[in-house]
Amino acid sequence: MNVGGAGGVESDSSASSVVTQWVFTATQRYQHLLDKSTPHVLNRWLFLGAIAFIYALRVYFVQGFYIITYGLGIYILQLLIAFLSPQVDPEINELLSTDDGPSLPTRGSDEFRPFVRRLPEFKFWHSLTKAFFIAFVLTFFSAFDVPVFWPILLFYWLVLFVSTMKRQIMHMVKYKYVPFTFGKQRYNGKKAVSSDDTSVSKS
Repeated sequence: MNVGGAGGVESDSSASSVVTQWVFTATQRYQHLLDKSTPHVLNRWLFLGAIAFIYALRVYFVQGFYIITYGLGIYILQLLIAFLSPQVDPEINELLSTDDGPSLPTRGSDEFRPFVRRLPEFKFWHSLTKAFFIAFVLTFFSAFDVPVFWPILLFYWLVLFVSTMKRQIMHMVKYKYVPFTFGKQRYNGKKAVSSDDTSVSKS
């Protein structure tokens, strides 16, 4: 009896080790694919667009799961705000009256500092892709198909989007920063010159 019990424990431990090894291998392969896709920005976003289109078709033909779509829209809005926001909020630095950490340049004569996002582009894309994939999987479970009047949800989301983006734009204007870098920086001696400036000087 004891021998049989010991054998059962050994079989359970071996089974758990096999599962653990499989999960570890799958995680490594997934991370490898993510690492390989990092430099292919356009292809990554085209892939995300295809997933979003498939999800939209799924919701359109099923005519349901509007609650899931609304939650997905709220999550996308949160990610977008984090993507457009600087890593170090200048409003917090202003309240604390500290000069620690990288600040945003406010004049053309200031030293060039690249815009550092709170949410990097790759993490933004990866979070969106996972969100659309999870939402797509949830559309196959009828428990999540809560009957709602979808125009109300759409109207509320649009109001939330407009108010949130208005607040974000006002924040950009107040602290004089743009979440995008236009023109490649070139170094001419001790001064960094953008490609736009070089084109103007040549003319």
